[in-house]
Formats: sequence, structure tokens, C-alpha cells
Amino acid sequence: MNALPLSRGDLLRALAVVVIWGLNFVVMKVGLQGIGPMLLGAMRFAAAALPFLLFVKFPRLPWRYVAAYGLAQGLGQFGFLFLGLQMGMTVGMASVVMQTQAFFTLLLAVPVLGERARFSQGLGLVVALGGLVLIATAHGEGPGQMTLAGFVLTVSAAFMWAVSNLVARLASRVADYDPFPFIVWSSVFPIVPFVALALWMDGPQTVLKQVAGMNLQALLAVLFLAWLATLLAYSLWTRLLKRHPAGRVTPFSLLVPVVGLWSAWMFFDELPLLQQWLGTGLVLLGLVVNQMGGWWQGMRVRHNGS
Repeated sequence: MNALPLSRGDLLRALAVVVIWGLNFVVMKVGLQGIGPMLLGAMRFAAAALPFLLFVKFPRLPWRYVAAYGLAQGLGQFGFLFLGLQMGMTVGMASVVMQTQAFFTLLLAVPVLGERARFSQGLGLVVALGGLVLIATAHGEGPGQMTLAGFVLTVSAAFMWAVSNLVARLASRVADYDPFPFIVWSSVFPIVPFVALALWMDGPQTVLKQVAGMNLQALLAVLFLAWLATLLAYSLWTRLLKRHPAGRVTPFSLLVPVVGLWSAWMFFDELPLLQQWLGTGLVLLGLVVNQMGGWWQGMRVRHNGS
């Protein structure tokens, strides 16, 4: 039996996630204009968790999975990403490089989860790796240029995103949990480490000054990151994956860098270098090869079974 096509409502949900996650990088950069990266992380996850703890029950999972996901996805992924953006990673290139989490997930899933990699996934990985090399070698130290330190930190963030993906998959083998309570309660665990890192890196006086000096722009940035990019987008995406095959939903993530590059140009006047455009094209081509390989294999299986 063929899966039903995306309804108009599901299509709008998918596009909403793309827009939210694409704009997410601009909002991060805006938030970092007045708040340090570690303090921004603490505020993001405090806003995503604390207002809901009294109303949302702890997920039906051992606490170690919830803690591991929160530390990998929260402290690891966004700690590295926020620091990378502060240290010179451009918004547009960040939206591209972060999508390599799909390939890190593939590389980790083979030894950790025992999953088998398709030829198309390996080919896509090689193509995307070539794109990353092009992007990395186009770094500079001038205004508006991507720094090498920012690039390395963003790649580290993509790797930690992949680690959190593996934790979520391992948790799904233990129990069929509701994603919303999982993301709410996992957001608790990065808060204290983020606060400790903020105090250590910036000092208590600077942290207090940043908190006291928060304006409406910084507050809206924190709420966008917590409520839209974390809670709403994650819930919408998970609902789509439950209603439709992954091969029909995940290709929408290829549009995230498109929105990211457009918003970086609109809000920060960022224009990637020719070498970065070529690298971006290779990364996206690698993702397409990865997605199309799974789609083609699924079509062959359905055809042979009919």
C-alpha cells in the first residue's frame, strides 16, 4: 500500500520548520550581539524547559537517555555553534555546514547502531566532504569573512548534533516516548553547565551586566530559539516523520541552507565567495545523493514487491 501524499497542512508544517530553522542562524547572531555564547545557551534552554516542567511529565525513559541527549544536543551542539558564530563563522556558511550532521550520523550509526551504509550514502559523503574542504580553504580574517576557528567549531557542532541523533535512536529502542516531554526535560540538563561556563569564560561581573542590560531584541532572540526553533519546530518535524515515510519528509531539510543563505544576505549583507558557493553546491549535492539513493532503493523494493 502506497503512503498518502503530504496534505496541504503537512506541507505547510514542513515549510514552517524550514523557515524557522533557516532563520535560526540569523537569530543566533542577533542574540550574540549582546549576550555571550554560554549565557545565551543557558537562557535558551532555561526558557525551553523551566516554564513547562510543572505541566509536562517526565518521558517514559531512563533518565540517562534524557540527560545524554540534553548534554549532546544542548551543551555540545549549541555550545560549539554559538561559540563558532561569535568567533567569526558567517551565518550563511553555518546553515550549510550544520547539515553535515547527516553524514556524521551515518558514520556513527554504522559502528554504534549496527546500521549498514548504502553505496549512495558513501558517495554522498565523499561529495559533501569535498565541499567542506572548499569552504574551509576559503576562510579569512577580514570583516564579514569566515574564520578557520569559526568553521572548526561549527563542524564540531554538527558532530555533536549527530551524537544527539544517535542518543535519540538508542532511546527509541528502549521505549516509544513522546518527543515533546523528551525535548522539554532534556533541556534542563545543559542549563547548569552553560551557566558555569559563562561564569568561567566571561566572569561573574560580565554575566550580571549582560543579564541586566538585556533589551527587547535579545529577549525575543532567546524566546525564538527556545520556543520556535526548539519546541515548535521539533514537534512539527516529529509529527511529520510519524505520519509519512522519512524519505518523503527529510528532503525538506535541504531547503534550510537556502533560507539560511538568503536571510544572511538580507539581514547581514553576507555574500559567500565563489569558492564557498562551489563548496555549498557540493555539500547540498552530497545530501541530495544521500536522499535520492534511499528514495531509489525504496522505489525498487516497492516495484519488485508489486
